[in-house]
Amino acid sequence: MHGTLTAGEGVPADLPGVWPQFRGPRLNAVSEEEVALARKWPAAGPPVLWNLDLGEGFAGPAIHHGCVYLIDYDREHEADVIRCLSLADGRDVWRFSYPVKVKRNHGMSRTIPAVNDDVVVTMGPKCHVTCLDAKTGTLRWALDLVGQFGTTVPQWYAGQCPLLEKDRAILAPGGSKLMIAVDLATGKTLWETPNAKGWAMTHSSITPMEVAGQRTYVYCAKRGVVGVSATDGKLLWDTDVWKIGIATVPSPVVVGDDRVFLSGGYGAGSLMLKVAAAGGSFSVTPAFRLKAAVFGATQQTPVPYEHHLFGVRPNGEMVCLDLNGKVVWASGPKYAFGMGPFMIADGLLLAMDDSGLLTTMEATPGAFRPLARAQVLKGHDSWAPMALAGGRLLVRDMTRMVCLDLRGQR
Repeated sequence: MHGTLTAGEGVPADLPGVWPQFRGPRLNAVSEEEVALARKWPAAGPPVLWNLDLGEGFAGPAIHHGCVYLIDYDREHEADVIRCLSLADGRDVWRFSYPVKVKRNHGMSRTIPAVNDDVVVTMGPKCHVTCLDAKTGTLRWALDLVGQFGTTVPQWYAGQCPLLEKDRAILAPGGSKLMIAVDLATGKTLWETPNAKGWAMTHSSITPMEVAGQRTYVYCAKRGVVGVSATDGKLLWDTDVWKIGIATVPSPVVVGDDRVFLSGGYGAGSLMLKVAAAGGSFSVTPAFRLKAAVFGATQQTPVPYEHHLFGVRPNGEMVCLDLNGKVVWASGPKYAFGMGPFMIADGLLLAMDDSGLLTTMEATPGAFRPLARAQVLKGHDSWAPMALAGGRLLVRDMTRMVCLDLRGQR
């Protein structure tokens, strides 16, 4: 890959906290930081620490060692741009760009980098995967999933976020190979899962799951769901009881030791699968299914917390479900969130609506209890997943990112 590395004036911030990948440290959109967040905000909303103009898209950030990592698109130069920003002020520490023509298709970039102490891995709109040195931005290796694996770029460009585990990146090309593990040091594949049924890539991301002591990767492909061995890439199970005709976007949510909650839009509703292992073989059976009016999720993945699931159903209402699929509470039409993101931190559920209106509420199954609301963005399609580190919340709409100070006192 031909790319250009440019140094910026920003410097990594000496600030605490990490949000190293899609859905945070544990891939569940729940922060475990012991940082007190404000329960009430000033009339003008939480303080804005910095803001930044971006190319069109919904790509959310990752945060590590005082740096913010983001994939952007430069329309003028027709290039994907991987950016490392200072968490303190949003200035570029470095940026790495490579040429690729991407037409406007309701936004361009929409994936989230995965970063560890050494590298940052990204997937671009047209399924170009890069591995860069996290500190310097130097290219280590790159993959073209379309050219190398026959991947079909999803309808609204790539939405799958890379998964890093130990010495490897886990990706689901959905072309000639259903899933692959790539050595972070060399870019060579460590194992490949055959794609006998030809299931294509979706906007969903891979979710790890422990089943009977065996680590597996669960993925919603175009025409079904699969479970793959983390050890050798062997296909352990697949099922076509869950498939969405238009677009599969939310990722699987692991519930306990043996269940996976799946949700989608376009009338799909939701489904709880039970995964069992015995004698070296695996089986999956539906535990329950919910109609879309009860619970479905067009874009954002539900959040598991304290033996419940929190998510937004197609009518825009925030809903709390118990693990048997019963609606415990719903926010009602006054508090509608559209397709905006949400997460949980310090016992609070933070949720954004399409226009950039941020609401904080108690993350409790007891009742819907809103605490504060503020218009923190003034654009539209504020859909990018949020990132939180050390009480600093990063949010964006289609063309702008804002860093908010949510710190408070208990």
